[in-house]
Amino acid sequence: MQRYSFLSLAGHALRGHRAWPQAWRSPQPKPAYDVVIVGGGGHGLATAYYLAKNHGVRNVAVFEKGWIGGGNTGRNTTVVRSNYLFPESARFYDHSLKLYEGLSRELNFNIMLSQRGMVTLAHSRHDIDAQRRWANAMRINGIDSDLLTREDVRRLVPRLDYAPDARLPVLGGFTQPRAGTARHDAVAWGYARAADALGVDIIQNCEVTGFDIGADGVRAVKTSLGLIGVGRVGLAVAGHSSVLARTLGFRLPVQSYALQAMVSEPIKPLLDTVVLSPSAGIYVSQSDKGELVIGGGLDLYASYAQRGNLPTAEQVIAGLITLFPSFSRLRMLRQWAGVVDVVHDSTPILGRSPVPGVFLNCGWGTGGFKAIPAGGWCFAHLLAKNESHPLATGFGLDRFTSGALIDEAAASGIAH
Repeated sequence: MQRYSFLSLAGHALRGHRAWPQAWRSPQPKPAYDVVIVGGGGHGLATAYYLAKNHGVRNVAVFEKGWIGGGNTGRNTTVVRSNYLFPESARFYDHSLKLYEGLSRELNFNIMLSQRGMVTLAHSRHDIDAQRRWANAMRINGIDSDLLTREDVRRLVPRLDYAPDARLPVLGGFTQPRAGTARHDAVAWGYARAADALGVDIIQNCEVTGFDIGADGVRAVKTSLGLIGVGRVGLAVAGHSSVLARTLGFRLPVQSYALQAMVSEPIKPLLDTVVLSPSAGIYVSQSDKGELVIGGGLDLYASYAQRGNLPTAEQVIAGLITLFPSFSRLRMLRQWAGVVDVVHDSTPILGRSPVPGVFLNCGWGTGGFKAIPAGGWCFAHLLAKNESHPLATGFGLDRFTSGALIDEAAASGIAH
């Protein structure tokens, strides 16, 4: 693997940048693998990397029906945070954020992590009470959080509407200073490059169409490139998890929805934190290129479309202008949607499936990107050892029969 550094950049510059090697190989699949991971997004690639690095399992293949990072990993709003309410979620997502903090150095790939903080706005006394409870729960869980007065918010985000007759008056809020954003494509590319260097085969443009199941569990995966023998299979296909589950003969408590986002034309830097307003139903940050990155809630009907719809876009833009009237003349540059897998308690599924040898990484809903490092870390542990990682013991399918749900709907909400 070419090690990226100032010296390598300077050396290639002297040669006209014509000798850079491919970031990862494009191999033909082997007849069989110890582990096959279905899905070449962030979670699948992180799982493959940690399988090889942490557990020494290197006879691994990642099958992606499109291109690396072409699904939800490249269709999100890049926010990373760990401001969750329950201890189980807080431990997991804060581990993910800590991994993000060292990921550029570990992968030798700049993921452009920007810990600019995240400000959650309070527009009523009820909001203030709820956010005080939320922030105090975070502190009990050992996660950074600071309550904000109206003037504190004004210092951090001066362009909000602070007029006496504002439709959504800003009364205060709270912040997680370590939250921020990371470049979504870079996360996928960094993990792909590092996994490939450890011997993992990344097979793009290869769709998994079915499975060969024997009396003792899964024996092979059926792909568009032929039948591949396998010891264990990890499914990391986000919104299409329920589709593959049906081919395996079981149903998942998962519903897929489109989640939209959009960016404005680029403008000069004026927003140096992520701003979330649950009351307005939107959140916004500014990218390194100057675009406002804007998101909102789910489309209100089940869908596998990656285009979203106009009513949701109108609602999101209306919420943005309510908070920031000075943005009203900006033009939208582009819009997209990802397909997210929503579970009843807004907590992921990381565990065994009803089919022996098949394991599940799904149900991330609107929080999949921020969970990539910890999701891969814990899923790799599960695939290697056939037991849940301590950080993910409460995330199995069995909670839907035992009733031990972890209801994070408020903390996941629109704070993607």
